[in-house]
Amino acid sequence: MAHDREDCSRALPPRLGYPRPVEGVHQVVGAVAIGVCAAAALVGGVAYWRGRGAGSITTHVLALAQTALIAQVGLGLLLLSGEHRAADRLHYAYGTLALGAALAPWFYAPERGSRRLLWFAGATALAGALGVRAFMTGS
Repeated sequence: MAHDREDCSRALPPRLGYPRPVEGVHQVVGAVAIGVCAAAALVGGVAYWRGRGAGSITTHVLALAQTALIAQVGLGLLLLSGEHRAADRLHYAYGTLALGAALAPWFYAPERGSRRLLWFAGATALAGALGVRAFMTGS
């Protein structure tokens, strides 16, 4: 019977174990995402206030903020698959809500006009604030 247990344990795939640097990358990308969200919200807000509309720089900065948040959530999922857990479970909620906030204008913002830019700038500011909270609840 002991022989059967050994055969069974050999058939299981090895556990995924990511080195500690992945945790460090997750923290660095989190800080970068917060900074980029703040910059994007500022650039978008100033462009809206001046009535210029979203130019190429504003559009790219807003897209960079969304990309940084997607990368951050992807790294978090990678850590979860390696059985790493945050000390506070709210960390997952804040991180997911930050990404959801940044992507929400794609569904709810007006199709055209300056209010669309305001939606994206405001949602990116909210995503940055949620990112700060996620950063504070991380391990």
